[in-house]
Amino acid sequence: MKSFFRFLSAPFLFVQILSACAQPRGDQQYVKDNYTKREVMITMRDGARLFTSIYEPKDNTQPYPILMERTPYSCSPYGENNFPGRLGPNTDLMKEKYIFVYQDVRGRYKSEGVFQEMTPAIDNKRSLSAGQAGKKDVDESSDAYDAIEWLLKNTNNNGKVGLYGISYPGFYATASLPDAHPAIKAVSPQAPVTDEFIGDDCNHNGAYFLLDNFGFYSYFDGERNEAGDNYKPLFSVRYNNAYQFFLDMGTLKEANSPKYFDGKGIWGQTLQHDTYDEFWQSRNIRPHLKNVKPAVLVVGGWFDAEDMFGALRTYEAIEKQTPGNDNRIIMGPWTHGGWAGNSWTKFGSYDFGSNLNEYYRKIETGFFDHYLKGKGDFKLAETTVFETGTNKWKEYPTWPPKNAINTSFYFQGEGKLSTQKPKQSNGFNEYISDPDRPVPYTNGVFARRNNEYLVEDQRFAEKYPEVVTFKSDVLTNDLTVTGRLRANLFVSTTGTDADFIVKLIDVLPDDEPNPDPNPRNFQMGGFERMVRAEVFRGKFRNSYEKPEPFTPGKVEEVSFDLNEIAHTFRKGHRIMVQVQSSWFPIVDRNPQKFMKIPEADKSDFQKATIRIYHDANHPSNIILPVTN
Repeated sequence: MKSFFRFLSAPFLFVQILSACAQPRGDQQYVKDNYTKREVMITMRDGARLFTSIYEPKDNTQPYPILMERTPYSCSPYGENNFPGRLGPNTDLMKEKYIFVYQDVRGRYKSEGVFQEMTPAIDNKRSLSAGQAGKKDVDESSDAYDAIEWLLKNTNNNGKVGLYGISYPGFYATASLPDAHPAIKAVSPQAPVTDEFIGDDCNHNGAYFLLDNFGFYSYFDGERNEAGDNYKPLFSVRYNNAYQFFLDMGTLKEANSPKYFDGKGIWGQTLQHDTYDEFWQSRNIRPHLKNVKPAVLVVGGWFDAEDMFGALRTYEAIEKQTPGNDNRIIMGPWTHGGWAGNSWTKFGSYDFGSNLNEYYRKIETGFFDHYLKGKGDFKLAETTVFETGTNKWKEYPTWPPKNAINTSFYFQGEGKLSTQKPKQSNGFNEYISDPDRPVPYTNGVFARRNNEYLVEDQRFAEKYPEVVTFKSDVLTNDLTVTGRLRANLFVSTTGTDADFIVKLIDVLPDDEPNPDPNPRNFQMGGFERMVRAEVFRGKFRNSYEKPEPFTPGKVEEVSFDLNEIAHTFRKGHRIMVQVQSSWFPIVDRNPQKFMKIPEADKSDFQKATIRIYHDANHPSNIILPVTN
């Protein structure tokens, strides 16, 4: 959650942040030999002082641009004689020579002030006046502005500043864009946390991401020590089987008990605000991305389980609200922050055939070098995406591509999927959803999150009677799908609430050869590789702000977007869609009773009979943007 990799071993949190503090190995001697380190407290406009580490090139014969990361995860190693193993987002930029700056954000680690989760942006900040002595409106944009103002006066810089960050630091990069300091010329929000109720981290479409939230906030909500260099977790637990642990733990109400969170901190706030109220709306940075001046490079991963939504929707918000801005996006087959490692050649059963991170590093380096140093012309396309299925990078002048044709693939009787609208007057699949026996999100026993679940073989899920499957005929030609997906379900339930998980799957031929070598023993014949999946909490089908109960037995439409894909279903493959009503323990259990779920007792959880309809009057379908 808001981290590069979340868990080292369950349930202890491992936050690996791609900043100075997170690179213990590598070129530490190079950093020592070529950079001078300073630690300072920079005063913000309201008097709060933020701890800042500054690494300046020892060669002071020329000025250098400033490249900055603001983070809630510590800008350690602390101490002016302690150096990290890497500076900046990649070693090429480190050797290009920049003034690298890391800052503990307000209220975290060694910085003063009060920390806020996803600090709400303030569009029209007030000035000091007699009635506001010592007070000014502050947000992350103003803190970045004030820090940069000080840095410009106190370092050997060329007057140009860039910001970057992955995940939560990606949010802080985005948050520097509204009312940006004039010196900011280039910003790269990477997997940025953007809207934590609709699609990032905490919730997806109102469904609470239990496994990740439980692990993250047990540490992040902990008590800061006196030195400000560490936090004491709220509690410690150990388990080897996450599915069984969370099932035994019971309800969110029990997780919120004195044994665990006791209603404290951000965890408590996320449960208290279980609709898209002012708490969440004020923390959505997207409406504030207007009149953006700096060049922007948004980065995201097709297999990011945390903030894929954030990357795609940040780019979209800037495009819509600041037309003409120098705004680009690159999406690759990465997990959360995977592009920042030295190598990325394989993931799950995918083999990409080359090191994709070498390609990416040239783009990232070229972006900052061009806008901050004036080097090169940086001719990257508006959109650069990696197309899975063909292992090709594709470039588009717009995103999504304008030539995409939205094509409905309809659910049919006998588990079929086709572009033909169903003609029969009656048709549905029925299953019993039992909160006491939720469908697991992954196959096997895992203590921490299985980071490969978004590309996992779904044959295990087909074995559950509460998973319904629809499959196309064998494709006679390649089918390329590029853009945003949408599920349109016609459903009924005997309960008053329900979750719906929709999975788009690429079914490989029965004679698909296994990898050679095959150390993980993948059985590729008939492999059902998940391409995209998303959950939707049914009570929000008409409004995220004002949830509504289902009327038992009444057929209702539940429609929602799934994040974009760039994928080719190859000739000889099949397209599959699976629908289910639990995805545990990634998503918390829905009691299937309309209520405030964080307050539900065990007795509130009930079985429900759910129907997915596919007839002429209720044509459930998934819309795929076809580009060939």
